[in-house]
Amino acid sequence: MTISKIFDLSALILFCGLIFWLSSLEQLPITNTFENQDKVHHFIAYFVMGVLAWRAFNHFDLSLKQRIWATIGFCSLYGISDELHQLFVPGRETSALDWLTDNAGALTAIVGLQLYYRKAR
Repeated sequence: MTISKIFDLSALILFCGLIFWLSSLEQLPITNTFENQDKVHHFIAYFVMGVLAWRAFNHFDLSLKQRIWATIGFCSLYGISDELHQLFVPGRETSALDWLTDNAGALTAIVGLQLYYRKAR
């Protein structure tokens, strides 16, 4: 296993751990300054997760289409598990809109990466 593969897989696992830990808190250590600010947090977090998942899946023998679906599937399933996890955390709630925002962040990352790589060629 190469160092870059270990790094990319570790980064994804650690980031997922960070999201799990933050979801375990009754309240995030961030002050809300505007309505629906949590949607911005979800979008950014899953945008980052989309980039990290893309990099991690890049180390496997997947076609472009398979890598896209693996990244979308991973981020979407993790988002569902995160929302279900919050059912058991006092002070937190589950939201389908949060999950949709998670997916929007991951999809935006994938589209952005595709545009970047096409332009770089």
